[in-house]
Amino acid sequence: MPKPSSPKHRKACCMISEFLEEAGLDRERARALRRQVLEGVILLCQWQLERMEAKAPHSTRAGGPRKVTVE
Repeated sequence: MPKPSSPKHRKACCMISEFLEEAGLDRERARALRRQVLEGVILLCQWQLERMEAKAPHSTRAGGPRKVTVE
């Protein structure tokens, strides 16, 4: 029976960690990338809301529903 440390019985999580490490993606870099992606999503959402508000006709009803065209 092969030893647990042999390549055939390595855990998948360990293999993935080693693969990412060899690719130069450590925990700090992964966290920075995650933060950058989330900030990009936030900016995209803010930009889309600004576009919606700029195109929306000003209704006389404050806070009421409004029709928004979807592009």
